[in-house]
Amino acid sequence: MIPAQRRDMLLRELRGTGVLSVKELCDILDVSHMTVRRDIMTLEEEGRVRSVPGGVELASQVRSEPSYRDKSRVDVDEKRAMARAAASLVSEGQTVYLDAGTTLGHLVPSLWSVTGLTVITNDITTAASLTDHPDVTLFLIGGQVDRENRSSVGDIAAATIAEFNIDVAFVSTSSWDLGRGSTTPSRAKVAVKRAAMAAASSSVLVAGADKYGAFGTFKVAALTSFASVITDDRLSEASVRAIRDLGVDLEVVTPRGEAVGDTGPAPGAEEAPAPTASA
Repeated sequence: MIPAQRRDMLLRELRGTGVLSVKELCDILDVSHMTVRRDIMTLEEEGRVRSVPGGVELASQVRSEPSYRDKSRVDVDEKRAMARAAASLVSEGQTVYLDAGTTLGHLVPSLWSVTGLTVITNDITTAASLTDHPDVTLFLIGGQVDRENRSSVGDIAAATIAEFNIDVAFVSTSSWDLGRGSTTPSRAKVAVKRAAMAAASSSVLVAGADKYGAFGTFKVAALTSFASVITDDRLSEASVRAIRDLGVDLEVVTPRGEAVGDTGPAPGAEEAPAPTASA
Protein backbone atom coordinates (compact mmCIF):
# COMPACT_ATOMS: atom_id res chain seq x y z
CA MET A 1 0.00 0.00 0.00
CA ILE A 2 1.49 3.34 -1.04
CA PRO A 3 1.51 6.22 1.49
CA ALA A 4 -1.38 8.07 -0.18
CA GLN A 5 -3.58 4.96 -0.04
CA ARG A 6 -2.58 4.28 3.56
CA ARG A 7 -3.44 7.82 4.61
CA ASP A 8 -6.75 7.54 2.78
CA MET A 9 -7.50 4.36 4.75
CA LEU A 10 -6.56 6.14 7.98
CA LEU A 11 -9.05 8.90 7.18
CA ARG A 12 -11.79 6.37 6.41
CA GLU A 13 -11.28 4.68 9.77
CA LEU A 14 -11.42 8.03 11.53
CA ARG A 15 -14.69 8.93 9.81
CA GLY A 16 -16.24 5.88 11.42
CA THR A 17 -15.00 6.57 14.94
CA GLY A 18 -13.97 10.23 15.13
CA VAL A 19 -10.82 9.44 17.12
CA LEU A 20 -8.30 6.57 17.22
CA SER A 21 -5.17 5.82 19.23
CA VAL A 22 -1.81 5.38 17.54
CA LYS A 23 -1.78 1.74 18.67
CA GLU A 24 -5.18 1.09 17.09
CA LEU A 25 -3.97 2.60 13.82
CA CYS A 26 -0.81 0.48 13.89
CA ASP A 27 -2.99 -2.63 14.16
CA ILE A 28 -5.49 -1.50 11.51
CA LEU A 29 -2.87 -0.41 8.98
CA ASP A 30 -0.37 -3.13 9.92
CA VAL A 31 2.51 -0.64 10.04
CA SER A 32 4.94 0.63 12.64
CA HIS A 33 4.37 3.31 15.25
CA MET A 34 6.79 5.59 13.39
CA THR A 35 4.92 5.16 10.07
CA VAL A 36 1.61 6.05 11.69
CA ARG A 37 3.16 9.12 13.28
CA ARG A 38 4.52 10.25 9.90
CA ASP A 39 1.10 9.78 8.29
CA ILE A 40 -0.56 11.74 11.08
CA MET A 41 1.99 14.55 10.66
CA THR A 42 1.34 14.71 6.90
CA LEU A 43 -2.44 14.77 7.31
CA GLU A 44 -2.17 17.31 10.11
CA GLU A 45 -0.13 19.61 7.86
CA GLU A 46 -2.94 19.34 5.31
CA GLY A 47 -5.45 20.28 8.01
CA ARG A 48 -7.33 16.97 7.74
CA VAL A 49 -6.64 15.56 11.22
CA ARG A 50 -5.58 16.85 14.61
CA SER A 51 -3.24 15.14 17.08
CA VAL A 52 -4.58 14.38 20.54
CA PRO A 53 -2.73 12.75 23.46
CA GLY A 54 -1.95 9.20 22.34
CA GLY A 55 -3.82 9.42 19.07
CA VAL A 56 -5.53 11.48 16.42
CA GLU A 57 -8.99 12.85 15.66
CA LEU A 58 -10.68 13.95 12.47
CA ALA A 59 -10.45 17.65 11.72
CA SER A 60 -13.36 19.39 10.12
CA GLN A 61 -11.43 22.21 8.44
CA VAL A 62 -9.30 21.60 5.34
CA ARG A 63 -6.36 24.02 5.13
CA SER A 64 -4.65 22.58 2.06
CA GLU A 65 -5.17 19.92 -0.58
CA PRO A 66 -3.17 16.82 -1.49
CA SER A 67 -1.20 17.02 -4.72
CA TYR A 68 -2.64 15.88 -8.05
CA ARG A 69 -0.29 12.89 -7.95
CA ASP A 70 -1.56 11.76 -4.54
CA LYS A 71 -5.22 12.33 -5.42
CA SER A 72 -4.94 10.38 -8.66
CA ARG A 73 -3.98 7.20 -6.77
CA VAL A 74 -6.93 6.89 -4.39
CA ASP A 75 -10.65 6.07 -4.76
CA VAL A 76 -10.25 5.35 -8.47
CA ASP A 77 -13.36 3.14 -8.72
CA GLU A 78 -15.53 5.75 -6.99
CA LYS A 79 -14.18 8.51 -9.23
CA ARG A 80 -14.89 6.50 -12.37
CA ALA A 81 -18.45 5.81 -11.23
CA MET A 82 -19.12 9.49 -10.54
CA ALA A 83 -17.57 10.42 -13.88
CA ARG A 84 -19.85 7.99 -15.74
CA ALA A 85 -22.88 9.50 -14.04
CA ALA A 86 -21.71 12.99 -14.96
CA ALA A 87 -21.08 11.97 -18.57
CA SER A 88 -24.70 10.83 -18.88
CA LEU A 89 -25.70 14.50 -18.60
CA VAL A 90 -23.69 15.49 -21.68
CA SER A 91 -25.31 15.64 -25.13
CA GLU A 92 -23.90 15.98 -28.62
CA GLY A 93 -22.96 19.49 -29.66
CA GLN A 94 -22.87 20.93 -26.16
CA THR A 95 -20.31 23.25 -24.61
CA VAL A 96 -19.13 21.81 -21.29
CA TYR A 97 -16.74 22.99 -18.61
CA LEU A 98 -14.59 20.47 -16.75
CA ASP A 99 -13.19 21.85 -13.53
CA ALA A 100 -9.73 20.81 -12.35
CA GLY A 101 -9.43 17.57 -10.45
CA THR A 102 -8.76 13.86 -10.75
CA THR A 103 -12.44 12.89 -10.53
CA LEU A 104 -13.49 15.01 -13.48
CA GLY A 105 -10.44 13.81 -15.39
CA HIS A 106 -12.17 10.43 -15.53
CA LEU A 107 -14.91 11.93 -17.72
CA VAL A 108 -12.54 11.96 -20.68
CA PRO A 109 -13.03 8.29 -21.74
CA SER A 110 -16.82 8.64 -21.55
CA LEU A 111 -16.76 11.83 -23.63
CA TRP A 112 -14.66 10.29 -26.38
CA SER A 113 -17.73 8.99 -28.25
CA VAL A 114 -19.79 12.20 -27.92
CA THR A 115 -19.66 14.19 -31.15
CA GLY A 116 -19.50 17.92 -31.69
CA LEU A 117 -18.43 18.84 -28.17
CA THR A 118 -16.73 22.03 -27.10
CA VAL A 119 -14.77 21.38 -23.90
CA ILE A 120 -13.42 24.15 -21.70
CA THR A 121 -11.11 23.22 -18.86
CA ASN A 122 -8.54 24.70 -16.51
CA ASP A 123 -7.03 21.25 -15.87
CA ILE A 124 -3.75 20.66 -17.69
CA THR A 125 -3.96 16.86 -17.54
CA THR A 126 -7.54 16.80 -18.82
CA ALA A 127 -6.63 19.11 -21.70
CA ALA A 128 -3.66 16.93 -22.63
CA SER A 129 -5.90 13.85 -22.65
CA LEU A 130 -8.31 15.52 -25.08
CA THR A 131 -5.69 17.02 -27.39
CA ASP A 132 -5.86 14.14 -29.88
CA HIS A 133 -9.66 13.90 -29.89
CA PRO A 134 -10.68 14.34 -33.54
CA ASP A 135 -14.08 15.88 -32.84
CA VAL A 136 -13.67 18.14 -29.79
CA THR A 137 -13.12 21.87 -29.87
CA LEU A 138 -10.82 22.28 -26.89
CA PHE A 139 -10.09 25.40 -24.83
CA LEU A 140 -7.44 25.27 -22.09
CA ILE A 141 -7.98 28.23 -19.78
CA GLY A 142 -4.86 30.24 -19.02
CA GLY A 143 -3.92 31.98 -15.80
CA GLN A 144 -1.73 31.42 -12.78
CA VAL A 145 -0.56 27.80 -12.71
CA ASP A 146 -1.21 25.81 -9.56
CA ARG A 147 1.62 23.29 -9.94
CA GLU A 148 0.47 20.96 -7.17
CA ASN A 149 -2.98 20.59 -8.74
CA ARG A 150 -1.90 20.95 -12.39
CA SER A 151 -4.44 23.65 -13.17
CA SER A 152 -4.88 27.35 -13.82
CA VAL A 153 -6.44 29.54 -11.15
CA GLY A 154 -6.99 33.19 -10.29
CA ASP A 155 -8.65 36.25 -11.81
CA ILE A 156 -7.20 35.86 -15.31
CA ALA A 157 -8.59 32.34 -15.59
CA ALA A 158 -11.95 33.49 -14.24
CA ALA A 159 -12.13 36.40 -16.69
CA THR A 160 -11.47 34.05 -19.61
CA ILE A 161 -14.20 31.63 -18.56
CA ALA A 162 -16.66 34.52 -18.36
CA GLU A 163 -16.29 34.98 -22.15
CA PHE A 164 -18.04 31.66 -22.84
CA ASN A 165 -21.65 30.52 -22.89
CA ILE A 166 -21.57 27.07 -21.29
CA ASP A 167 -24.32 24.46 -21.35
CA VAL A 168 -23.18 22.51 -18.31
CA ALA A 169 -20.33 23.13 -15.88
CA PHE A 170 -18.98 20.19 -13.90
CA VAL A 171 -17.46 21.56 -10.71
CA SER A 172 -15.11 19.75 -8.34
CA THR A 173 -14.52 20.45 -4.66
CA SER A 174 -12.04 19.62 -1.92
CA SER A 175 -14.69 19.87 0.81
CA TRP A 176 -18.47 20.10 1.12
CA ASP A 177 -21.18 19.82 3.71
CA LEU A 178 -24.83 20.57 4.30
CA GLY A 179 -24.50 24.01 5.85
CA ARG A 180 -21.46 25.50 4.12
CA GLY A 181 -21.91 23.97 0.67
CA SER A 182 -18.84 23.64 -1.55
CA THR A 183 -15.71 25.20 -0.05
CA THR A 184 -11.97 25.35 -0.70
CA PRO A 185 -8.82 26.31 1.21
CA SER A 186 -7.57 28.13 -1.91
CA ARG A 187 -8.86 31.66 -2.53
CA ALA A 188 -7.48 31.56 -6.09
CA LYS A 189 -9.88 28.73 -6.99
CA VAL A 190 -13.06 30.47 -5.87
CA ALA A 191 -13.23 32.99 -8.73
CA VAL A 192 -12.68 30.26 -11.34
CA LYS A 193 -15.41 27.98 -10.02
CA ARG A 194 -17.88 30.83 -9.60
CA ALA A 195 -17.14 32.14 -13.09
CA ALA A 196 -17.86 28.71 -14.59
CA MET A 197 -21.13 28.46 -12.69
CA ALA A 198 -22.17 31.97 -13.74
CA ALA A 199 -21.41 31.23 -17.41
CA ALA A 200 -23.29 27.92 -17.41
CA SER A 201 -26.95 27.17 -17.94
CA SER A 202 -26.56 24.29 -15.49
CA SER A 203 -23.91 23.45 -12.89
CA VAL A 204 -23.22 20.02 -11.42
CA LEU A 205 -21.12 19.40 -8.32
CA VAL A 206 -19.15 16.15 -8.52
CA ALA A 207 -17.88 15.43 -5.01
CA GLY A 208 -16.64 12.27 -3.34
CA ALA A 209 -18.22 11.23 -0.06
CA ASP A 210 -14.76 11.21 1.54
CA LYS A 211 -14.79 15.02 1.26
CA TYR A 212 -18.18 15.44 2.91
CA GLY A 213 -18.38 16.95 6.39
CA ALA A 214 -15.25 19.06 5.92
CA PHE A 215 -14.92 22.71 4.99
CA GLY A 216 -12.32 25.10 3.64
CA THR A 217 -11.78 28.74 4.48
CA PHE A 218 -13.47 30.05 1.33
CA LYS A 219 -17.03 29.34 0.22
CA VAL A 220 -17.72 28.61 -3.44
CA ALA A 221 -21.47 28.03 -3.46
CA ALA A 222 -24.36 26.53 -1.51
CA LEU A 223 -25.44 23.03 -2.49
CA THR A 224 -28.76 24.45 -3.65
CA SER A 225 -26.86 26.52 -6.26
CA PHE A 226 -26.19 23.36 -8.25
CA ALA A 227 -28.69 21.70 -10.57
CA SER A 228 -27.51 18.39 -9.13
CA VAL A 229 -24.83 16.83 -6.95
CA ILE A 230 -23.14 13.52 -7.78
CA THR A 231 -21.38 11.55 -5.06
CA ASP A 232 -20.50 7.95 -4.19
CA ASP A 233 -22.17 5.42 -1.91
CA ARG A 234 -19.88 5.95 1.09
CA LEU A 235 -22.09 8.86 2.13
CA SER A 236 -24.17 7.88 5.16
CA GLU A 237 -27.92 7.37 4.79
CA ALA A 238 -28.53 10.18 7.29
CA SER A 239 -26.44 12.60 5.21
CA VAL A 240 -28.20 11.54 2.00
CA ARG A 241 -31.59 12.22 3.59
CA ALA A 242 -30.49 15.58 4.99
CA ILE A 243 -29.14 16.76 1.63
CA ARG A 244 -32.25 15.67 -0.25
CA ASP A 245 -34.46 17.27 2.42
CA LEU A 246 -32.68 20.53 1.58
CA GLY A 247 -34.11 20.21 -1.93
CA VAL A 248 -30.86 19.15 -3.59
CA ASP A 249 -31.04 16.71 -6.51
CA LEU A 250 -28.50 14.22 -5.16
CA GLU A 251 -27.32 11.23 -7.20
CA VAL A 252 -25.46 8.52 -5.32
CA VAL A 253 -23.52 5.97 -7.38
CA THR A 254 -21.74 2.74 -6.54
CA PRO A 255 -18.21 1.95 -7.74
CA ARG A 256 -19.88 -0.06 -10.51
CA GLY A 257 -21.58 3.09 -11.78
CA GLU A 258 -25.11 2.21 -10.67
CA ALA A 259 -27.19 4.88 -9.00
CA VAL A 260 -28.43 4.22 -5.47
CA GLY A 261 -31.95 4.97 -4.30
CA ASP A 262 -34.48 6.80 -6.42
CA THR A 263 -32.13 8.37 -8.96
CA GLY A 264 -32.17 5.57 -11.55
CA PRO A 265 -29.23 3.73 -13.12
CA ALA A 266 -26.10 5.46 -14.30
CA PRO A 267 -24.68 4.45 -17.66
CA GLY A 268 -22.27 1.54 -17.87
CA ALA A 269 -20.37 2.70 -20.93
CA GLU A 270 -17.12 1.09 -21.95
CA GLU A 271 -14.11 3.01 -20.68
CA ALA A 272 -10.71 3.64 -22.11
CA PRO A 273 -7.93 3.92 -19.52
CA ALA A 274 -8.37 7.05 -17.45
CA PRO A 275 -5.74 9.78 -17.68
CA THR A 276 -2.87 9.57 -15.23
CA ALA A 277 -0.99 12.38 -13.58
CA SER A 278 2.59 12.98 -14.58
CA ALA A 279 5.41 14.23 -12.42
